[in-house]
Amino acid sequence: MSIIFYHDEKQRTLAIESKLRQEEKLERSIVTEIVHFSEFYLAEDYHQKYYLSSEPDLVKELRDIYPDMQSFIASTAAARLNGYAGGYGTPESLQGDLDNLGLSDAGKSRLLEIAERGLTPGYPVP
Repeated sequence: MSIIFYHDEKQRTLAIESKLRQEEKLERSIVTEIVHFSEFYLAEDYHQKYYLSSEPDLVKELRDIYPDMQSFIASTAAARLNGYAGGYGTPESLQGDLDNLGLSDAGKSRLLEIAERGLTPGYPVP
Protein backbone atom coordinates (compact mmCIF):
# COMPACT_ATOMS: atom_id res chain seq x y z
CA MET A 1 0.00 0.00 0.00
CA SER A 2 1.17 3.54 -0.66
CA ILE A 3 0.07 7.00 0.35
CA ILE A 4 0.12 10.47 -1.15
CA PHE A 5 -0.06 13.47 1.17
CA TYR A 6 -1.43 16.78 -0.07
CA HIS A 7 -1.28 20.28 1.41
CA ASP A 8 -4.09 22.01 -0.45
CA GLU A 9 -7.05 21.31 -2.70
CA LYS A 10 -5.01 21.76 -5.87
CA GLN A 11 -2.54 19.05 -4.78
CA ARG A 12 -5.42 16.77 -3.80
CA THR A 13 -7.02 17.17 -7.21
CA LEU A 14 -3.71 16.53 -8.98
CA ALA A 15 -3.09 13.41 -6.89
CA ILE A 16 -6.55 12.01 -7.67
CA GLU A 17 -6.15 12.76 -11.38
CA SER A 18 -2.72 11.14 -11.45
CA LYS A 19 -3.99 8.03 -9.68
CA LEU A 20 -6.92 7.75 -12.12
CA ARG A 21 -4.58 8.08 -15.12
CA GLN A 22 -2.38 5.31 -13.78
CA GLU A 23 -5.36 3.07 -13.11
CA GLU A 24 -6.52 3.57 -16.71
CA LYS A 25 -3.03 2.93 -18.04
CA LEU A 26 -2.60 -0.24 -15.96
CA GLU A 27 -6.23 -1.29 -16.39
CA ARG A 28 -6.54 -2.08 -12.71
CA SER A 29 -7.26 -0.42 -9.40
CA ILE A 30 -4.40 1.14 -7.44
CA VAL A 31 -4.50 0.97 -3.65
CA THR A 32 -3.04 4.36 -2.77
CA GLU A 33 -4.49 6.55 -0.05
CA ILE A 34 -4.67 10.27 -0.71
CA VAL A 35 -4.56 12.00 2.67
CA HIS A 36 -4.25 15.57 3.91
CA PHE A 37 -0.78 16.25 5.31
CA SER A 38 -0.87 17.06 9.01
CA GLU A 39 2.56 16.62 10.51
CA PHE A 40 6.01 15.42 9.50
CA TYR A 41 8.23 13.30 11.73
CA LEU A 42 11.89 12.97 10.85
CA ALA A 43 13.07 9.35 10.99
CA GLU A 44 15.62 8.31 13.59
CA ASP A 45 19.26 8.91 12.70
CA TYR A 46 19.94 5.24 11.94
CA HIS A 47 17.28 5.33 9.20
CA GLN A 48 18.80 8.33 7.46
CA LYS A 49 20.53 7.86 4.09
CA TYR A 50 19.79 4.13 4.19
CA TYR A 51 21.53 3.09 0.96
CA LEU A 52 24.48 5.37 1.56
CA SER A 53 25.01 3.74 4.95
CA SER A 54 26.19 0.60 3.15
CA GLU A 55 29.12 2.64 1.84
CA PRO A 56 31.08 3.62 4.98
CA ASP A 57 33.92 5.29 3.06
CA LEU A 58 31.47 7.60 1.28
CA VAL A 59 29.66 8.31 4.55
CA LYS A 60 32.96 9.21 6.21
CA GLU A 61 33.80 11.66 3.43
CA LEU A 62 30.43 13.35 3.78
CA ARG A 63 30.56 13.36 7.59
CA ASP A 64 33.89 15.19 7.33
CA ILE A 65 32.04 17.89 5.38
CA TYR A 66 28.82 17.71 7.44
CA PRO A 67 29.99 16.68 10.93
CA ASP A 68 26.68 17.11 12.77
CA MET A 69 23.76 14.83 11.95
CA GLN A 70 21.36 17.69 11.14
CA SER A 71 23.58 19.12 8.41
CA PHE A 72 24.32 15.62 7.09
CA ILE A 73 20.59 14.82 6.84
CA ALA A 74 19.87 18.18 5.19
CA SER A 75 22.73 17.85 2.71
CA THR A 76 21.72 17.73 -0.94
CA ALA A 77 24.99 15.96 -1.69
CA ALA A 78 24.19 13.22 0.85
CA ALA A 79 20.70 12.84 -0.62
CA ARG A 80 22.12 12.48 -4.13
CA LEU A 81 24.75 9.98 -2.99
CA ASN A 82 22.06 8.01 -1.19
CA GLY A 83 20.09 7.78 -4.42
CA TYR A 84 23.09 6.65 -6.45
CA ALA A 85 24.07 4.14 -3.74
CA GLY A 86 20.53 2.75 -3.96
CA GLY A 87 20.92 2.15 -7.67
CA TYR A 88 18.96 5.19 -8.80
CA GLY A 89 20.37 7.33 -11.57
CA THR A 90 22.64 6.55 -14.47
CA PRO A 91 26.37 6.90 -15.05
CA GLU A 92 25.52 9.79 -17.38
CA SER A 93 23.50 11.67 -14.74
CA LEU A 94 26.22 10.98 -12.18
CA GLN A 95 28.86 12.51 -14.47
CA GLY A 96 26.95 15.79 -14.27
CA ASP A 97 26.85 15.65 -10.46
CA LEU A 98 30.23 14.15 -9.66
CA ASP A 99 32.32 17.29 -9.28
CA ASN A 100 29.69 18.98 -7.09
CA LEU A 101 29.43 16.31 -4.39
CA GLY A 102 32.61 17.08 -2.45
CA LEU A 103 34.10 13.61 -2.85
CA SER A 104 37.72 12.54 -3.10
CA ASP A 105 38.92 10.82 -6.27
CA ALA A 106 38.47 7.46 -4.51
CA GLY A 107 34.91 8.41 -3.54
CA LYS A 108 34.13 9.48 -7.10
CA SER A 109 35.50 6.20 -8.43
CA ARG A 110 33.39 4.17 -5.99
CA LEU A 111 30.26 6.09 -6.90
CA LEU A 112 30.91 5.61 -10.62
CA GLU A 113 31.44 1.90 -10.01
CA ILE A 114 28.04 1.69 -8.31
CA ALA A 115 26.29 3.59 -11.11
CA GLU A 116 27.98 1.60 -13.87
CA ARG A 117 26.81 -1.69 -12.39
CA GLY A 118 23.26 -0.57 -13.09
CA LEU A 119 22.06 -1.85 -9.76
CA THR A 120 18.38 -2.43 -9.19
CA PRO A 121 16.88 0.41 -7.15
CA GLY A 122 15.88 -0.55 -3.66
CA TYR A 123 18.48 -3.26 -3.18
CA PRO A 124 21.64 -2.88 -1.12
CA VAL A 125 24.90 -2.40 -2.96
CA PRO A 126 27.18 -5.46 -2.81
